[in-house]
Amino acid sequence: AVPRTRILATGGASHNKKILQVLSDVFNAPVFTIDTANSACLGSAYRAIHGLVAERNVSLADVVKLAPEPRLAVTPTPGAEEVYRPLLKRYAELEQKVIYNSASSC
Repeated sequence: AVPRTRILATGGASHNKKILQVLSDVFNAPVFTIDTANSACLGSAYRAIHGLVAERNVSLADVVKLAPEPRLAVTPTPGAEEVYRPLLKRYAELEQKVIYNSASSC
């Protein structure tokens, strides 16, 4: 994983530890949860605020500093990275083929 990478899970699936564990293992990153209603709206609101202050070079990280602190839910299973790293590489290659083929057929 990229250093300091973490996943923030919200919504209904964020209450399912098994789903969160799969996310953590696949992306080799800790998964955090936050208790908030309408998380998509909250994310949109933060982006809107960021857009309003963008001309002052305020980062999105600075905008969300006032957000509730997420709680650690799960961490990657030791050894899972060796299983998923080659699969993620293959997935990225297949995704590029799909994008290239879609673009060339237009």
